[in-house]
Amino acid sequence: MNMKTALTIAGSDSSGGAGIQADIKTMTMNGVFAMSAVTALTAQNTMGVTGILESSPEFLRAQINAVFDDIFPDAVKIGMVSSSELIHVIAESLTHYHAHNIVVDPVMVSTSGSRLIAEDAVKILANELMPLAALATPNIPEAEILSGMKITGQNDMQNAAVKINSLYGCSVLVKGGHDVNDANDLLCTGKNAFTWFYGNHIDNPNTHGTGCTLSSAIAANLAKGYSLSDSVGRAKEYISGALSAMLNLGRGRGPMNHAFNLTGKFAE
Repeated sequence: MNMKTALTIAGSDSSGGAGIQADIKTMTMNGVFAMSAVTALTAQNTMGVTGILESSPEFLRAQINAVFDDIFPDAVKIGMVSSSELIHVIAESLTHYHAHNIVVDPVMVSTSGSRLIAEDAVKILANELMPLAALATPNIPEAEILSGMKITGQNDMQNAAVKINSLYGCSVLVKGGHDVNDANDLLCTGKNAFTWFYGNHIDNPNTHGTGCTLSSAIAANLAKGYSLSDSVGRAKEYISGALSAMLNLGRGRGPMNHAFNLTGKFAE
């Protein structure tokens, strides 16, 4: 069986709703074989992050090398990377291996509001990882940081997307709300090349890990050979299904049900 593969380079979420755990579930449910390189362990749950233990740059490099030297990924998703040293390692490794279909989710703040990246690392992430990306997927606060512009409406989203695209040379998906479930997202692939993706409003406060999930679903679809626009559309549809399942776990902003579409005797 010739199965497509995807690598997630991200932090671990001990409560399973975001990070590596969300990425692996999402990639699996979207039909690709998921692999991982862990940038950091986090102690976190639906109420917040209580601790971060980073991988050393050497060990992150070893993980990435181990994957590429044996099972070359058809797509790569990059999530939480909290330090400039780790960003350097990722950029060097992906350049060395000529990795393709790279999706960068420029994670700077968690859903619960915890800052997840050092101040100096933001500029390095933008300058070293974004130019390698087929797509970057910032939310509004992240797009404001990357573009240096205030975003209050759809025109601002377009202007910020064009600026990010021209600064870093990658396509950009600006996610319209702080939560994907009330978001209209804007895909910008060039100066006047815009596609709006209108999301169904799903009244579900449990949005932990939506950003991780969306970027992983896009990467999985790119790995399978779908176009960028189709990959985004399919990913949006998947996340709508996961939110609509109305999973309710934890005392804070809970996770969604990544496995809402899981069937077969082992799922029963």
